[in-house]
Amino acid sequence: MNFLSPERLWVLVVVAILAALYIFMQTRRKVYAARLSSSAMLDSVLPKTPGWRRHGTALIFLLSLAGLVVGFAQPTRSVRVPRERATVIVAIDVSLSMQATDVTPDRLSAAQDAANRFIDELPPTLNVGIVSFAGTAAVLVPPTQDRALAHRAIEQLELAESTAIGEAIVTSLDALSSAPPDETGETPPARIVLLSDGVTTVGRSDEEAIAAALVEEVPVSTIAFGTPEGLILYDDPATPTVEQDPIPVPVGGDSLQTIADNTGGTFFSAESLEELDAVYNDIGSAIGYEDAEREVTDWFVGGTLAALVVAGLLNLLWFQRLP
Repeated sequence: MNFLSPERLWVLVVVAILAALYIFMQTRRKVYAARLSSSAMLDSVLPKTPGWRRHGTALIFLLSLAGLVVGFAQPTRSVRVPRERATVIVAIDVSLSMQATDVTPDRLSAAQDAANRFIDELPPTLNVGIVSFAGTAAVLVPPTQDRALAHRAIEQLELAESTAIGEAIVTSLDALSSAPPDETGETPPARIVLLSDGVTTVGRSDEEAIAAALVEEVPVSTIAFGTPEGLILYDDPATPTVEQDPIPVPVGGDSLQTIADNTGGTFFSAESLEELDAVYNDIGSAIGYEDAEREVTDWFVGGTLAALVVAGLLNLLWFQRLP
């Protein structure tokens, strides 16, 4: 917990002095009583003392004073709040390996479902862009707050040959240049979230893409989606009548982790739709929300008032007077 006016906490010294004076007066009271007469005589002529009840209400009163002082110092706590401005590019692999059914119903369909939910859970003030990539990369939707437009682009994804992860990153960086500035004219923070099940086979190398992301200071978080047991059936146009054996398409994650590690992003792996949803939730929390200090003075004032009311009621109940 932090305080906007921590110097005001020095007033707690006054509360501590009051507590010390109370203890001192109670000690002196016992000394006076001992001087008046013997313990046996006092028990016969004086009514039974309230004992702990008197001290209990005094303790509540002192704690209430301390609570008021803490509230006077304007305490704050860290809370998660939606970002007002940021841009996220979601890049989705549509290479032929994404038709593998090791993820139900298949890798691409599961990726589409999870991406749609991810976009819906982002704060509405964030801009979202959609990039698809196979042998080349294309910006399907430039950064926008129109979620319906992003959903339509995701639903219309189509498979194609090859995997150009480097091209996807560079294309995503180009898309970020079209993001509208914030109210101060500055470019809002940006992040690329790239999902793939393979490694770069064509286009720019991963190293070139990493260098470009570092120049733009844009982290790239990557998701390796699929299992080692993925298979696809590929019909070779050159031999259409020949039955083809299934082609293994195990998920490749090492290069994706290298990209994330070197650009300041985070690497994730997912082997099911449920795991992919959890990954997107983690990314959404990191991208869409930030920690902010919020004043909680009213908590202490409210708690103190409640404590004072309790102290007053107990005094009325036990001693027929207010403290």
